[in-house]
Amino acid sequence: MTPMHNIPSPTHGQPRRVAVIGAGPAGLMAAEVLAQHGATVDVYDAMPSAGRKFLLAGRGGMNITHSEPQPDFLPRYGNRREQLAPFVRRFDSERLRQWIHDLGIETFVGTSGRVFPREMKAAPLLRAWLHRLREAGVRFHTRHRWLGWDADGALRLSHPDGEIAVQADAVVLALGGASWSRLGSDGAWVPLLQDRQVEVAPLLPSNCGFELDWSEHLRERFAGEPVKPVVASVALPSGGMQNRRGEFIVTAQGIEGGLVYAMSAALREAIATEGSARLYLDLLPDWTLEKVEAELAHPRGARSMSSHLQSRLHLKGVKAGLLREIASRDDFADPARLARAIKALPLTVRRPRPIDEAISTAGGVSFEALDDALMLRALPGVFCAGEMLDWEAPTGGYLLTACFATGHAAGTGAWQWLNGEDRTAGLPAPQQEQHK
Repeated sequence: MTPMHNIPSPTHGQPRRVAVIGAGPAGLMAAEVLAQHGATVDVYDAMPSAGRKFLLAGRGGMNITHSEPQPDFLPRYGNRREQLAPFVRRFDSERLRQWIHDLGIETFVGTSGRVFPREMKAAPLLRAWLHRLREAGVRFHTRHRWLGWDADGALRLSHPDGEIAVQADAVVLALGGASWSRLGSDGAWVPLLQDRQVEVAPLLPSNCGFELDWSEHLRERFAGEPVKPVVASVALPSGGMQNRRGEFIVTAQGIEGGLVYAMSAALREAIATEGSARLYLDLLPDWTLEKVEAELAHPRGARSMSSHLQSRLHLKGVKAGLLREIASRDDFADPARLARAIKALPLTVRRPRPIDEAISTAGGVSFEALDDALMLRALPGVFCAGEMLDWEAPTGGYLLTACFATGHAAGTGAWQWLNGEDRTAGLPAPQQEQHK
């Protein structure tokens, strides 16, 4: 196997040609940074047009970032917050909003703190961005799928008329994860990098639905029904519990929706370790356990239990259906036990839904395989950005923010490498010291 040592070392005074593979937010941001510095930039993408997943994600309202202060923002990246922090700090939500405003797109902060374009759509933003990139000289090559490198170190790219070899002074890979493969993120790049001794963590579904073994009755009666409000709790692998208030949807296969997506990492890890996960639901989060028990203890006379639950606790519909599904006959016979079930109903979660249905993916190129400018240690001159890196985050603007931020960092790092500059500039002092 030919190692990737034949990307030419940068020399001063020569034109700098950079190939960006992937026309999502991370790749386009890297292309913009490089073009602003004067590089010749070619963007290649397997899809018929740029930003396909970005556009689809924005159909329901493009949540571009979040207005949280950084002390609250950065922990959203879980066990990879330390690795992502330098990039997100340098291209944070405020800088991202200013960048959008410079495109002529207004933004606003919703009541949840999420930031949206004024028109609530991705298409106007993408159109303005692509226009600016083309004006800066960035060239786009759609329907070009990256196949790795040839024996001379050139990029192999297939297109409808055959295959081409592309020589570049530097490469930025922004190939996405493995969800929504019909939009280009299919994970086909994983073996191409593993063949070059790049460490890649397995790609796993994130912000995804999960499967449970519902009865036929519950599937037929309540599939598609929203469950709200509830507080969900799940044990964390590191100890303690993750608790979150919100809502989710019962599906024929299990559960999905914002509350479930926010807990997907903990659920997925528990399933991987134990074979299943236990998700506890507080069906009446505004009621104390004592109040629930006291209401249940009232004599119900000739009323059915369903009528009693609705009359005393206002518990009906899908919430009552879930209680019937999970609680035992003995629970219903004892007000104290039934109260505990209502306040901590244990759902046994079996498995995540298929990765292609997930909003995003976890896993990817290990940060240990990268230097602090996102260049692959095994492949000098090759940089990685976006969702193909090994991190995950909840929805709410955090996913896109990290994609933009790492794209900006990879573009900056590639330009500095091409010019022999100090690529630790702008890093926190401890990280600079590691490179001295």
